Amino acid sequence: MSQKKQRSYNFNSVDLLIYIWKRRLILIAVGLLAGISSIIISMLITPMYESSVIMFPTTNTNVSKELLVNYYSGKNVHGFGEEEEAEQLLQVLHSEPIRTRIIEKYNLMEHYEIDPDGKYPMTELFEEYRSNINFRLTEYMSVEISVMDKDPDISASIANDIADLVDTVYNSMKKERAIVALHLVEKEYDDAEKRLIQLQDSLSMLSEEMSGNMEKGRGDDATESLIKAVAGHGAPLLSTLNAVRTESQIEAGLRLRYKEARLEAEQNLPYKFVVERAFPPEKKAYPNKSLIVIVSTFASLLFALIVLIVIDSIRERVEFLKEEE
Repeated sequence: MSQKKQRSYNFNSVDLLIYIWKRRLILIAVGLLAGISSIIISMLITPMYESSVIMFPTTNTNVSKELLVNYYSGKNVHGFGEEEEAEQLLQVLHSEPIRTRIIEKYNLMEHYEIDPDGKYPMTELFEEYRSNINFRLTEYMSVEISVMDKDPDISASIANDIADLVDTVYNSMKKERAIVALHLVEKEYDDAEKRLIQLQDSLSMLSEEMSGNMEKGRGDDATESLIKAVAGHGAPLLSTLNAVRTESQIEAGLRLRYKEARLEAEQNLPYKFVVERAFPPEKKAYPNKSLIVIVSTFASLLFALIVLIVIDSIRERVEFLKEEE
């Protein structure tokens, strides 16, 4: 008798099927209850719509050098960027300026129904932002912006606005540094230009003085007159001429650097290629009611079966112990 009792709660596959058949009424009731409950719950969940933007980064090259001088970096100005540029693009998308502008434009505090007088309103806002707005690097080295929202039009608008803000933030960051560099180069260029003008003026004066001395000695022998003029002004004239030549080279180099810096400070080039802009979705992305019902019902049935097995095993074990006594 004891051996039979011990074997009664050791299931193989056939025993399990027989046990399920015996408990079918309870399991059917649990399944119906779980299915109805999951349908009701799924209908109460706010539907969310997803919109996406796909874009590629541009190459990270110095546009001013590519356009102004005979310079080749190995990257085409109009080419697609690589993994490094894609990761930089992701960092910009996660940046505070983009997040702040989106939050302010769409009043996300109110849109997400967050109490501004609550304990941690900004923390809740940022958590909602991160859960509904995502950025990822695809296997093709493109960047995807996906936005989930209860309003399909807003989800598409937010995704497109974030893509448009990329160039604004990129140019703003680069211009901040480029303007400082422009002022420094501009000062050096102005100083070099002034020095060159002064040297050219000095060279003109020396030339005029030399010509004047030669005019005064016109009645003398021409060779003697030239020797006197060169003896008096030749050394300063040659020195000034060399200085003008050197300063001209410096001024030319600074002029080119000034043009480069000005172009960098004034340019507003795009830093991404948008392959696919977002559009308002027609179908909701969440919740998937059928999936919720199937998973919830199966999980409930499995849990109910385990509970029944445990209860029956405990009951049989108790009976077995009583018989042993």
